[in-house]
Amino acid sequence: MKTLTRAVWILSFVSLFTDTASEMLYPVMPMYLKSIGFSVLLIGVLEGMAEAVAGLSKGYFGKLSDHTGKRMPFVQLGYGLSALSKPLLAAFITPLWIFFARTLDRLGKGLRTGARDAVLSGEATPETKGRVFGFHRSMDTLGAVLGPAIALCYLAWRPHDYRQLFFIALAPGLLAVGSSLLLKDKNAAPKKEEKRVSFFSFLGYWQTSPVAYRKLVIGLLAFTLFNSSDVFLLLRARDLGMGDSAVIGVYIFYNLVYALSSFPLGILADKIGLKKMFIFGLFLFAIVYSCMALPIGNFGFFALFFGYGLYAAATEGISKAWISNITDKSDTATAIGTYAAFQSICTMLASSAAGFIWFRFGAPATFLISGIAAFVVLIYMVRLPFEKPASR
Repeated sequence: MKTLTRAVWILSFVSLFTDTASEMLYPVMPMYLKSIGFSVLLIGVLEGMAEAVAGLSKGYFGKLSDHTGKRMPFVQLGYGLSALSKPLLAAFITPLWIFFARTLDRLGKGLRTGARDAVLSGEATPETKGRVFGFHRSMDTLGAVLGPAIALCYLAWRPHDYRQLFFIALAPGLLAVGSSLLLKDKNAAPKKEEKRVSFFSFLGYWQTSPVAYRKLVIGLLAFTLFNSSDVFLLLRARDLGMGDSAVIGVYIFYNLVYALSSFPLGILADKIGLKKMFIFGLFLFAIVYSCMALPIGNFGFFALFFGYGLYAAATEGISKAWISNITDKSDTATAIGTYAAFQSICTMLASSAAGFIWFRFGAPATFLISGIAAFVVLIYMVRLPFEKPASR
């Protein structure tokens, strides 16, 4: 397919390998952290702070990528740091070290995200953004199927031996780094700006960005404030009686739905409009989170995670495609990075608040509040004008 260029394929495989490594660990992370003495509240703070570091660095490195006109150094170093962080998580078990290793992983994500998404955007037209970002998301999420499947097989052989998984995860991480070396920068000229890019210089983009961008990002961030880490979904499953294998199984199922539906929904979004697809996903989120407050059984969890997989496929790549369509090409990494920076701060607040609400009022209140808030944001998004591609 001409829509999917060589660069799109390679970046998609790089993301597949990286997500395989990361998702080997993600479903067992809450159990591992609990086994070394972390409380639910501390898990929430850890996840929130890690995402905040990722977000702020996404803004800075996205701006720096646009400023220098380079993409690949950010992509390659970013994937390298994430690969290195996996064994470091198991090297020591003190809280400070865990915070450091988890932050290093998220810093790697911050380094690569804006530059990588700018490459994907540059490989597409406004009419094919949905399918390009959707295909990349499908491949990325396929790693989230393979990773937990490997973890499930390993834990069937060595139950509760979580630490060795962190060392095993280094292998697919190195494959990702090696694959990224196959890509080279195109001849993109750096911006003619004399002043250096400071760490928070990306914040200035908010003032100069298109009005459509600001309105969209406000809605996205309002939603993020009530969208905590997926770790809490897994903790909810565990809280209602699922064993380790069942928790990993339902997580694999969710990611399989996510992976299989991202590309088709991306194609559909190009036909019906990115806004309509995003609103559909937001509606699914509101339903799923509201139902998570109920005392459901294993079958109910699989049904809800099916809906949650469709939600993720209809929003994650679609939101980036939408942003890239309403901003200038030379600012793509900055626009996506700036949004990601604000998003991660909101995720930090959401995860920390979710941990506190769970600790103080219980799990049902945590999910019900998020579900109701999502319905309110949905109404705001419906009132936004349809996306119009920015001039190139």
